[in-house]
Amino acid sequence: MVTLYDVPADALIEELADRLADRIEEPDWMNFAKTGADKELPPQNDDFWYVRAGSLLRKVSVSGPVGVDRLATQYGGKKRGTNRYRVAKARSETGSKKVIRTILQQLEEEGLVETAQGEGRRVTDDGRSFLDNAADAVMDDLDRPELERYA
Repeated sequence: MVTLYDVPADALIEELADRLADRIEEPDWMNFAKTGADKELPPQNDDFWYVRAGSLLRKVSVSGPVGVDRLATQYGGKKRGTNRYRVAKARSETGSKKVIRTILQQLEEEGLVETAQGEGRRVTDDGRSFLDNAADAVMDDLDRPELERYA
């Protein structure tokens, strides 16, 4: 049985984004929203919402139960500050909690994530199965020449 730990994260997130595009819907306001205080513009990728949803599903599965605040910290970045006379030190900023919360709510509606009272969110059995099926599809697509010599 192939799990999400057996495949590269970037390939798994792409596969999850393709599968989630049919199940969740990007809100209209996302065309105008930034993904964090450290960003200047909204995301330029057309499929950003689905890629972030796949990434969130994977993160909740790996480190769940996890809350919105901790996820916002993980999706944050460095904001470079300036003052009148010199460049100020960079400081850490969190990612957009509204984006994370909205995606988690959509994943809950689909039955992939559930709320653990007082602990955050965790992946359901259906969500684990969804992740394992996506990981299995990714494993089939991977080139593994080192395994062919043993066949």
